[in-house]
Order: sequence, then structure tokens, then C-alpha cells
Amino acid sequence: MTTPIIVWIAMLELFVVIEAATAQLVTIWFAVGTLASLIAALVHAPIAIQIVLFVVVSVVALFATRPLVRKITNTKEARLNADRCIGQTAVITETINNIDGTGMAKIDGKVWTARSADGSVIPEGTQVTVDKIEGVKLIVSLSA
Repeated sequence: MTTPIIVWIAMLELFVVIEAATAQLVTIWFAVGTLASLIAALVHAPIAIQIVLFVVVSVVALFATRPLVRKITNTKEARLNADRCIGQTAVITETINNIDGTGMAKIDGKVWTARSADGSVIPEGTQVTVDKIEGVKLIVSLSA
């Protein structure tokens, strides 16, 4: 085997190992470009052609798969069923006092630990609006 063939095989192995070790598409385009250059080396193409082929095929593979990569690596935050409570009305079932660490609210048939958004004390029986959810606590404010 000639040196360029050995180099392309080594690079291909390296890119495939890196791709296998990562959770996202990182080097797949370079692996495709390396494979094209390896084939060119096997048919005795000049080194310059092999390098140009590596660059061109890698770039074309990158842009051809870009929509797929965006879809796979979509980083949108996963919404939880509990998120539907945000903006809804809840009823305080235990007086909320952030300083004492007390307070419960019922929404959608479930009772949650609750805290007031502005730190105010909210008495039992009051209707409130759920502003956000932090862990397993509703953060609420008085309904308008």
C-alpha cells in the first residue's frame, strides 16, 4: 500500500471512531470526504486531486445534510404536562407564606406546594394565577 492510502484509511478510522464516541453528528462529513479521497487514492489519482476531493465532498456532505442535522440536534426545551398550568387559575388550600415556607395550591385536581411571586402572604381560599413552575413548586400571584 502507498502512503496516501494508509493516511486516508487512518483518517477514516479516526473520524468513524470520533463519530461513534459522540452523541451528535460531529465528523460524519469528514468521514465521507475521506472515503471519497481513499477511493481516489486507490485509483492512483494525484495527491492534489485527493485533497481537493476531500474538501469538496466534505463541504457538500455538510450542506446536503444540514437540514437533517438541525432536526436531529433540535435543542428546543421539552414541555411538560405540568407546563399547561402556567397562566391558569389555582385555589390556595394552605396559606402561602414564603418566609415560613408554607403554602399549597390546587389546580387541575392536583395539590402543589406553592409560593408567592412577590413574597406576599396569600390566605387560604384565594384564587391565584400560576406564573411559573420551579421544580415542584408553583410560583403564583394574585389573580387580576
